[in-house]
Amino acid sequence: MPVARSEQRLIGVLALQGDFAEHLDALRAAGARAIEVRTLAHLEQVDGLVIPGGESTTIARLLLIFDLMEPLRRRIEDGMPVWGTCAGAILLATDVPGLDRPPIAVMPMSVERNAFGPQTASFEADLDIAGLEGAPLRAVFIRAPVITSVGDGVEVLARLEDGRIVAARSGRLLATSFHPELTPDHRMHALFVGMVRQAVPAQAAASDDGRARGEVA
Repeated sequence: MPVARSEQRLIGVLALQGDFAEHLDALRAAGARAIEVRTLAHLEQVDGLVIPGGESTTIARLLLIFDLMEPLRRRIEDGMPVWGTCAGAILLATDVPGLDRPPIAVMPMSVERNAFGPQTASFEADLDIAGLEGAPLRAVFIRAPVITSVGDGVEVLARLEDGRIVAARSGRLLATSFHPELTPDHRMHALFVGMVRQAVPAQAAASDDGRARGEVA
């Protein structure tokens, strides 16, 4: 059944570097309106954000150059859902050994970068992911990280056969080591669209509360 336009939320994909175009297509296929996010004005428009795969150090540097790092942290603190895939998952983590500049650091977990080796060591695997119905999800791993440990309040959603964590969720934050945008299976994108739909009323309430505090001040 098509989603009514009034129920479609506007989801942004950070478009500073990486495979943002594929995420835009997948989000639209999952029933969302989707735009590229390159500026603060774009960030302020969206109800949720995807941080795509790419080079984590480059994306972190560009967030700082374009003055988006702190506004993004504030949006997350106000309840905006964010999904990080591959490099995006690295940037969400509070602990990333070897990263040469601070990550966004909003999700209590440790992440190991390039855990499987170079791009020539890329692989695919079938994953059983908590919250997804149907057959296992075919996941593509390209210079992928792994989540080495999680903190309080972080739910592990998927592991490889050797036990390593490759998907996790903490409230409105979602992190995956793999690239779901590179397959025709859009269930992960549909999951995130659902998270954004559920979060929008609460975000509006938080925003109203913040404005009220400002008026009192």
